[in-house]
Amino acid sequence: MDLDPFTSALELAAKIRSRELSPLDAVEATLARIDRLNPMLNAVVWRDDDAARAQAEAIGARIAAGEDVGPFGGVPSLVKDLTKARGQPATFGSSGAPEGMSDEDDLVIAAMRRAGFVFCGRSNTPEFGTLPVTENSRYGVTRNPWDTARSPGGSSGGSAAAVASGMVPVAHGSDGGGSIRVPSSCCGLVGLKPSRSRVPTTTPGWFGMAVEGAVCRTVADAAAVLDCLSVPNPFVWDQAPAPERPFSTEVGADPGRLRVALLTTSALGVEVESSCRAAVEDAGRLLEELGHHVEVLDQDLLDTGAVGPFLNVVNSAYGAYGGVDWDHVEPHNRAWRAAGLDVDALTLVSSLNALRRATPPIVEHWGRDFDVLVTPTVAIEPPIAGEVLAEAHAEPGSPPLAAFVMVAFTVLYNMTGQPAVSLPLAQAPSGLPIGVQFVGAPWDEASLIRLAAQLEVAVPWADREPPLAMAETGA
Repeated sequence: MDLDPFTSALELAAKIRSRELSPLDAVEATLARIDRLNPMLNAVVWRDDDAARAQAEAIGARIAAGEDVGPFGGVPSLVKDLTKARGQPATFGSSGAPEGMSDEDDLVIAAMRRAGFVFCGRSNTPEFGTLPVTENSRYGVTRNPWDTARSPGGSSGGSAAAVASGMVPVAHGSDGGGSIRVPSSCCGLVGLKPSRSRVPTTTPGWFGMAVEGAVCRTVADAAAVLDCLSVPNPFVWDQAPAPERPFSTEVGADPGRLRVALLTTSALGVEVESSCRAAVEDAGRLLEELGHHVEVLDQDLLDTGAVGPFLNVVNSAYGAYGGVDWDHVEPHNRAWRAAGLDVDALTLVSSLNALRRATPPIVEHWGRDFDVLVTPTVAIEPPIAGEVLAEAHAEPGSPPLAAFVMVAFTVLYNMTGQPAVSLPLAQAPSGLPIGVQFVGAPWDEASLIRLAAQLEVAVPWADREPPLAMAETGA
């Protein structure tokens, strides 16, 4: 049967459960689409087609036997190349990474397997995930299906390009400074960054500022995936409070009348492009039409004094990578690792404590002054592919200016650990997608999902297809 490559993950799973479509059919369609589109996008950097087919056949046999194969049984997906998956390499996008296959899954990948996802490969990422674009010396530049001259953002840009082009309906991602939200904005997707400790991890990335998640096309998919990823694990150190009910039940629920604050001013002094500012202003007008109370916030909540401690923590986190040949690592990551080696234990502890102390004065605004904060996801339209990596290599001792610009509105909520979602509410005059970020109170993904679902009904986006995909399908 013909398979619409833009079928949602939940719809695809339903077709597979009803035997309208077999898991193997879904995987073969995905592999064929990767064959056609990946030469233009470079989203997928490793494949084992036989292993994917074997996974699909095994799930098909379980369905035939009447077994429960999970809510996403047989749905194809990808693993971001920063995360270990059994039987796959984990190269972190680096030529200096140790060779060989992983013999175990990271917890988030194990959760995706239990949910029934079939892994069809690994998605590209900047080396060690440290840039907000998806470019590295090992695999090259990943391109945006809306305009292949542009970047899909990063660091989950390979996953975002794959989902936006219809290779897979959902792909794994992670977010340490905006790495789910930024590429979702650049590629016209739903990018939900969960709260800190919502998705169990054995060793949280960047000392807890990075979280695991996924990029999706619909709010319903994002909520259902979060239900699968956030199952409590008694063996990890930190766990977010359990939600009152499954996140999937929030889709379509009344969000109530929310107090919404709009912010388009960055404490980092970043100038917001007119298309990105207009997207936030249009979102504010839409929220008012939907009955919410909207006010403008004239001052960013970020304390710029937290930037130094944040960089100390991030640079120190290079110590999490074992077996890396640092002589074969890209110059900017070598320089930042060297900066991390200069951070002694006392400074690291002091930096972590500074970030913890900076959090309460920020998060106390939620519930007191407003319920949801709305900002640009990214202050600029997607940059030209390859430019940010070139800038990083030209001045390896300091982060590229474009990197600061791209994460100016996202990084704060990795520090505070709050949930945030980028929604594809707008398109620039150029045709490129523009995401708008919605930030919720601590551990309150539920309110964000209710509001996001309301907005998705008001401004449907799931049927938007990038020009590359339309040309490929003959539309």
